[in-house]
Amino acid sequence: MAKNPGAKPRIGLLGTGPWAARTHAPALAGHAGIEFSGVWGRRPEAAAALAAASGTRAYDDVDALFAASDAVALALPPDVQAPLAVRAAEAGCHVLLDKPVATTVAGAREVTEAVEAAGVASVVFCTLRFAEPTARWIGEQTAAGGWFLGEAHWLGSLYGPGSSSAYAASPWRRAKGGLWDVGPHVLSVYLPVLGDVTEITAAPGPDDTHHLVLRHASGASSTATLTLSAPPEAAGAALTLYGSGGRAELPPWDGAVDAFAAAVDALVTAARTGVPHACDARFGLRLTEILTTAEAQVARRRQEQPPREVSSSAPHSASTAAP
Repeated sequence: MAKNPGAKPRIGLLGTGPWAARTHAPALAGHAGIEFSGVWGRRPEAAAALAAASGTRAYDDVDALFAASDAVALALPPDVQAPLAVRAAEAGCHVLLDKPVATTVAGAREVTEAVEAAGVASVVFCTLRFAEPTARWIGEQTAAGGWFLGEAHWLGSLYGPGSSSAYAASPWRRAKGGLWDVGPHVLSVYLPVLGDVTEITAAPGPDDTHHLVLRHASGASSTATLTLSAPPEAAGAALTLYGSGGRAELPPWDGAVDAFAAAVDALVTAARTGVPHACDARFGLRLTEILTTAEAQVARRRQEQPPREVSSSAPHSASTAAP
C-alpha cells in the first residue's frame, strides 16, 4: 500500500556517486518542504560521508531506509536502480527515478508494473522537464502546436580528449554511451511537443555517436545526434523546432539542483493527489523502448558494414607483395 506523504514527506536517497552528491543530496537537504530521511549506498563508507555532509543519517540496510521514508530518490546506475525501485514500490515508497529507468525493456517494465501495482507515485528526473526555463518552454511549444520538424544535437565531451569529468568513470556510461545518457533528455522534449515516436531510423557515427531520425504521432519528424565523445571545443546542446509559427529554440538552463527540487515537488503532488505526472515510470518505459530499438538498429548496421579497405598507399605484406 502506498504511504501517505503527510505534511512533511520523508524522502530518502539511494546512491552516493557524483550525481547524488552534487544534485540529489543538496536539493533534498535544502528543501524546506520535506524531511531528508537518510542515505543508503552500495559503499557504506560513502553513504556515511554523504549523510554527514547533508545533515542526515546513513543506512546500511536499504529496507530500513524504505521503512523510514515515504518516498525515495534514486541516483544509481540504471540497471542497479530498476530492481531497487521495484523493492521501494513494494514497500509503499513513492519513487523519484533517474533517467534512464533501465537499459532493458524488461527492467523498465518491471518498475512500471511494480509502481502501478503498489499505487505509488513515480517521477523520472529528466532535467529539461523540470528546469524552469526549459520546462516552461516545453509547455508553451506543446500548447502552440503546428510543428513540422525538430532538429537536435547533444555533443557531450565526457570521453573527449583531455576530459577530467567525474562522470567519465561511470561504467554504465562507458558501456552505453551518449544514446542512453543524453538521448533521454532530447526525447523528453520531443515526445510531449511532437507526440510519441512511431518510426525510428538510427545510424552510427564516430565513437559512441548515434544519429536518429524519428517520425512522430503528430506527423512531424525530428532528428537527433547524440554523443559523449565530442572534442571539448565542439561540445554543446541545442534543439530547434520548425513549424507554422516559425522556429523556436530551446532556451539555456543552468544547473540541476533547482530542477531536482522541482521534481521532488512534482512527486509529492502526484503522491498527494493520485494524479500521475506526465514524466512518470510509464514515460520512462517508453524512453527505454525507443532507445532499445535505436541501439539494436545501430548494432545491426555496424555488423553489416563491409570490412574497411586497406589504403592503396599502405605497404604490402610479404605474402601479397609482387615477386
